[in-house]
Amino acid sequence: MRSEPTTILQGTLAMLILKSLIAGEMHGLGVSRRIQQLTGGTFSVKPGSLFPALHRMEEEGWISTFWEIQKTSAGQNIID
Repeated sequence: MRSEPTTILQGTLAMLILKSLIAGEMHGLGVSRRIQQLTGGTFSVKPGSLFPALHRMEEEGWISTFWEIQKTSAGQNIID
């Protein structure tokens, strides 16, 4: 069975992002997974929708971001 695209109200993605961030800081993939969890799998947010929304929200001052260097178990630096 093929699912039909759903029209959602403007601002729904922003609201879901903010709701997912109540749990704490997380990266984009974590936000996407949390939205899927919050909606019972109804919404699956792809990077092409998520990251522009995150950038808009940051520009509006709704969220803030930061970069952090972390060490892997092998001792390599990664940027998160």
